Amino acid sequence: MTMAQGLYQHVRNTWRRPKDALPHMYRQQRMAQWRREPVNCRIERPTRLDAARRMGYKAKQGIILIRTRVRRGGLRKGKIHMKRKPSKAGISKITMAKNTQRIAEERVNRHFPNLEVLNSYWVGQDGKHKYFEVIMIDTHHPAIINDKQLGVFSRANGKTAHRGRAYRGKTSAGKRGRGLHKKGKGAEKLRPSLRANLNRGK
Repeated sequence: MTMAQGLYQHVRNTWRRPKDALPHMYRQQRMAQWRREPVNCRIERPTRLDAARRMGYKAKQGIILIRTRVRRGGLRKGKIHMKRKPSKAGISKITMAKNTQRIAEERVNRHFPNLEVLNSYWVGQDGKHKYFEVIMIDTHHPAIINDKQLGVFSRANGKTAHRGRAYRGKTSAGKRGRGLHKKGKGAEKLRPSLRANLNRGK
């Protein structure tokens, strides 16, 4: 006997394989529209409701959604014209230690310094960019201060542990980049931090 699926399960299944679930022309028009928008564009409601709710989004005052884009690919590295062995003069196939999602969160946080990044999620990509929606919270808004879950992020309540959380790897994407989504066997060198273990865990 199979249980009937709810709304969020249907939305999640659609976004699990968006190329199969969404028509090609629809996705193409969406990307064309997003390319014409500013880099950091405020939106009224989430594109992926299931992902937004999973990441802590609530439809209430004090919560702002920003769609942003970051260029895809590895590092843009120039050729080094100094003495070194050929294997160390790499230009291509060199990537950052941070993933693109963390870069997106940090850039949005710098653009809106009075807000704090809660979390973010992927919404699309084309040949040149990856697009993310970043959930921002106004930590001084009364609705956030008095919220049971989100009040811990508010400095008005005397909580400073989450100040600048996007820069310190405290978001979900940040924790994934630090390896903290793993535990048990194989994750011995990840805690308390990578630096404490002399970067042996990565």
